[in-house]
This record gives sequence, structure tokens and C-alpha cells, in this order.
Amino acid sequence: MVSAKSVVEASRAAVRTAELNLSFTRITSPIDGIAGIAQAQVGNLIQPVNPNSGPLTTVSSVDPIKVYFTLSEQDYLNFVKRNPTQIQRDAANQKLNLNLVLADGTTYPYEGKFFVADRGVDEKTGSIRLGGIFPNPGGILRPGQYGKVRAVTRIQKGALLVPQRAVTELQGSYQIAVIGPDNKVDIRSVKLGERVGSMSIVAEGLKPGEIVVVEGMQRIKPGGVVSPKPFIVAEE
Repeated sequence: MVSAKSVVEASRAAVRTAELNLSFTRITSPIDGIAGIAQAQVGNLIQPVNPNSGPLTTVSSVDPIKVYFTLSEQDYLNFVKRNPTQIQRDAANQKLNLNLVLADGTTYPYEGKFFVADRGVDEKTGSIRLGGIFPNPGGILRPGQYGKVRAVTRIQKGALLVPQRAVTELQGSYQIAVIGPDNKVDIRSVKLGERVGSMSIVAEGLKPGEIVVVEGMQRIKPGGVVSPKPFIVAEE
């Protein structure tokens, strides 16, 4: 009787060992997402404790998906000036709606929300890294994709915009060449606001309707007479 019980217990132990060994043949990702191409194939011996074996694959969680982008130091400072306290900055960040322009020029159909800002400014690029979260129900977005993130941070009515190429910086001050009614050039000091793409906002020193020089700045002099031609702004 004792011998029979020993055989039963041994058989149960063998079953448990077989089930354990069988479980080693199935590897389950701890997160849901998209898996990359497997580095191992059926029949390979996998040794998890071996640091030289490398990962079997990489799984990325893509819904929602994190999108990282950069903000210039100047734009960051402008944002802080408009929102001097942390409470104001947090509230402004929560109101931001992020739009994503894909590599083919189309706009992603879902809006994103601000997620996180890096701790410091990159000394090489003069920018700070930000992150947003976008819903990705159809799996259109994949890790490593390129896109442009846009957001409306504030609305300034009646702003005067000039091409950035029309602005000359000289020892920390900014100048713009203005053409008068007699086609004479007037070099004028101006105060700039924020940049909007390839354009700059002129806060002081320029009036609506005045003509500025964009091309040929090196060839003009104060009081010189020019023959102006329209400048076409290239769309971004």
C-alpha cells in the first residue's frame, strides 16, 4: 500500500515537472502592444539567466502612444513669462490640445494632450524635450515615426508679422529695413515678439501697411533708393 502511494506521488511530481517545463516554452509579454520581429526561432534554446543572449523581441505599447518633441528655450521662456507660477503653468498645459502632422503632410485625426517636460535644456540644441500622449485606436502611429506637433498656446489679435529673413540682429538689437513712399530705405530698430514658423511678430517699431526688405539686405544703405518687388512667403 505504501509502495503504491509512493508511485502515485512520484507520478504527480513528474506531471508537475512536465507542466513547469511546458510553461517555459511559452513566453508572455507583461504589456499589451506591438511586438517586433523575434530574434529567436522555434527550437532555439533560451537561457533567461544568460546576459549575453539578448532580448527575444521588443514590445511597444501604442494605444495610447507617447510622442516626443522639442520646444526652443526662447519659446519656453515666453511661456513661463505668461504663466509665472507652477499652478498657472499646470493649468495652461492641461488646456493644450496637440495636433500631429504626419510625414506625408496629413494631420492625424486625434488630438493629443501634454504629458511631461524634461528636467533641463539641451545645451547642444538650446531646446527642451516635451512629451504628449495621443490615442492610437487604429494603430496608425508606430514607434520611430516622424511628425510635427503643433498647438495653439495663445491668440494675439492684430499682430504684425514679417518674414524672419527680414530681421537683422546687431549686438542684441534687431533692425528692419523699411521702404518709404519714395522708395527710400529707412533702417529701423524694432522690438520682436515670438516667432511663428518662418515669421516673427514685431511688437514695436513697425506700422501696419509698411513695406520691409526681405531679400538683398547686404546691398542696401540708409537713404538709398530701391525698386521693390513683391516677396512670396513659402508655405511650411
